[in-house]
Amino acid sequence: MTVPAAGRGTTTVAARAVRRIAERAAAEALPDGGSVVRGSADVRGASARIAVGVRLPYPVRADEAARRIRERAESRTAALTGLAVPRAEVRVDALSVGAAPEAGGAEPVPEGAAGLRGGRIRAQRRVPAAVLAAVGAVACGLLLADVVAVRFGEAPAGWRTAVLDWAATHGPADSAVRIGGAVAAAAGAWLLACALLPGLRRRLRMATPAPDVRAALDRAAAARTLRERALGVPGVVGARVRVRRRRARVRTTVGYGDLEEVRAEAVRVLGAGLQELGLARPPALRVGVRREAGWRAEGPVGLEKAAGPASAGRPETGVSGARDGTANGTADGARDGARDLLRGELPDGGEA
Repeated sequence: MTVPAAGRGTTTVAARAVRRIAERAAAEALPDGGSVVRGSADVRGASARIAVGVRLPYPVRADEAARRIRERAESRTAALTGLAVPRAEVRVDALSVGAAPEAGGAEPVPEGAAGLRGGRIRAQRRVPAAVLAAVGAVACGLLLADVVAVRFGEAPAGWRTAVLDWAATHGPADSAVRIGGAVAAAAGAWLLACALLPGLRRRLRMATPAPDVRAALDRAAAARTLRERALGVPGVVGARVRVRRRRARVRTTVGYGDLEEVRAEAVRVLGAGLQELGLARPPALRVGVRREAGWRAEGPVGLEKAAGPASAGRPETGVSGARDGTANGTADGARDGARDLLRGELPDGGEA
C-alpha cells in the first residue's frame, strides 16, 4: 500500500541543528591554532543561510583560510542536512598569536591572480532599516486599526479627522507644507544614499587573490601597524598616525640624530609597511618630523652630556665649573671648564 505524499509527514531541520553542523564543519577546515567563536543559521523552507565567526592564528593568510572554511561549511552543511546553502559568511573576529601554520597545507595562488581588487564590502544598514521598519509598522498599524473600526460602525479617530481637515485648509504656499516637504525630501535622499552607497568608510579595501573574495582592513589597525613601524626607526621617540582612505599622515618626534636622515629612513620604512598591508589602493604617505621638546643641539647642555662619561669618577666638579661660567655670563670660563673635562684635568691641576 502506497501512502500519499500529503500523509507521509514532514521533516524539519531546526536552525539550532544547522548552526551546530556549520560550526563543526568550519572547525574541520581551521588551521592549527584556530577556533570557532560563534555561529548562526537561518532556515527558510528548503534553504539555509549560515554565518560563522572564527579566531585565526597570527600570522596567516586570512583570505585563503576564510575561503577554505566557507567552502567546507557550505558543502558539509548541505550534505548533512539536505538543505540548499546559497549563502555562507565567515567572519574573522580575532587573531591569536601563535606558531605559524605549515605552508604545505595552503592551496597555491594561481599566477597572476594575486593583487586583484575585490569588491567592496557593503554595510548592512541595520539601524536605518530598523528605524524605517518601525516607523512604517506603527503608521500602517494605526491606519489599519482606524479603518477596521470605521468598518464596524465606529466614528473615525480624531487624529485622522484632524489631519484631513488640516490638509484641506493648507496649500503648497504655506511655510509648514514647504518645511515638511523639505524634511521628507531630505529623508528620502538619506534613504537612497543608504541603499546605493556601500558605506563602511572606516575600512580599507584589500587586494585579494580571487575576484570573488572580499577583504577589508580597519583604518585603526592600519594606523597602529604604521605607528609600530615608525617607532622602530632609529631616532624616533614618538609618533602620531592618522590613516584616511586616500592619505596616511605620520608625525614623528625625533629625540636624536639628523632630521633629514631620520625622515628619509622613516619614509622608507613606512612605505614598505604600507605595501605589506596588502591594500588594493595604498594611501599617499605624508611624513613630518620635529625635534623633541627641550632638545638643544649646542650650548652648555650639550657640553655636559658629552663630558659626563669622561668624568664619571668626580662629575660634580667639572659640571659646577661649567655652570658657574654660564651663570656669570662668561663664555670663556664655560669653554675652559669643558676643555679641562675633556682632557681629564681637575681645576686644581691634578689628574682625574
